[in-house]
Amino acid sequence: MSQNSKDNSQKDFKARRITDDPAYDEACRFIIKLGTAVHGYGPSAARLESFLNRVTDALGYHGVFRSTPSEITFAFWQREELWQRTHITPVPVGGYNMAKLAYVGELVDKVVSGDLSLKQATVRLDEIDQMASPWGVLTYALSFFLVGIGFSGLIQGNLWDIGISGVLSLAVYILVVMADKIGGRFADALPFVSAYFAGFCAAGLKLFLPEINDSVITLSAIVILIPGFAVSAGIIEIVENHVVAGSARLMGGLVYLIKQFTGAWLGMATIALLWTSESNLESTGSSGIETWVFIAFLFLGLCVAYQTLLRDFIWVIISCAFSYGGVIISSTLLSADLGTLFGSMIAGIFANIWVRITGRPTSIVLIPAITVLVSGSIGFRGLIVAASGQTDQGVDQFMQMFIVALAISAGLLISNTILRPKITL
Repeated sequence: MSQNSKDNSQKDFKARRITDDPAYDEACRFIIKLGTAVHGYGPSAARLESFLNRVTDALGYHGVFRSTPSEITFAFWQREELWQRTHITPVPVGGYNMAKLAYVGELVDKVVSGDLSLKQATVRLDEIDQMASPWGVLTYALSFFLVGIGFSGLIQGNLWDIGISGVLSLAVYILVVMADKIGGRFADALPFVSAYFAGFCAAGLKLFLPEINDSVITLSAIVILIPGFAVSAGIIEIVENHVVAGSARLMGGLVYLIKQFTGAWLGMATIALLWTSESNLESTGSSGIETWVFIAFLFLGLCVAYQTLLRDFIWVIISCAFSYGGVIISSTLLSADLGTLFGSMIAGIFANIWVRITGRPTSIVLIPAITVLVSGSIGFRGLIVAASGQTDQGVDQFMQMFIVALAISAGLLISNTILRPKITL
């Protein structure tokens, strides 16, 4: 046998030996299962990839991971080896579940410390995935109501607008539940259907209550579904050099936003065909104690909507208060755009300090705080204004959405420079 043939045979045998390693197989299966499960709980691509790298290194192997909204690519290899095992998993579009994210974070800490075997951890992952949400159906419905009236109160202050926004938010919740049960085309059409329903009802009620603001009511009723965080997160991921994941998230958010705008505009236009009424796009706003009451409603609604555990409630509310307070103070002293930057910077620093103290996933306190700052509602209002004939003003408001998202991204980058974040979900 020639020397080349002998070397090739040795390489083939070595490759087969690596592939047949039971411990290696078990580790790869666990990490694939872990990444697929966590993807549906809401972390960004950068956090998920860094987290999987941390777990893989702790188990004694190497890995490279690429996460997008629709699939995850896993690549594994053993130390001092070039052979790789690659696995690509399609994943459904996930939501946000801070409770399950917290449980997974605790699970992985036990695996890394050696307190839990991979077999036990795999069973526990299945149990977490099957867990019911920490908040029941009625409480989850209440979150829609709280976010609706909280947002409406912040931008309008009219009692009729606030009350109607809360009622229509509950109706939108019913549509969300129906979409989840029925699935298929109805689920795909949810952004259009929910916005059409809200716009149609708001414009219809304006025929009998001329003093209400149908545009604000429509926006407030569907604001919990508006993908402002997706747009901002997409731009943040692009800035962090996760171009594929960021572009997919950004385009998905924009498409969702356009569906909502189309539905809301057609809903109001349907009523306009029967009766002409002037759409009031101005907002009176609230001040003083009233503002903080509506802010509290908004914060509480977001905590429940993101399925936050009760033990994390106070920290999430503090984080949201810090970010929003940073915006208010900085906007007063400097400018609105710099206010958003400082608000996100404060939220990022608080999250990094909180993680260092508790060791829990960063997303628990960071995502709700950034949601308070997000720009989706600005883009939606811009499209509505443009559709009403005020093109220049509408385009300016729509472009402002991207400026706000860039300011949030810059603030988070600065916060991570000031205090290096711990690798968590």
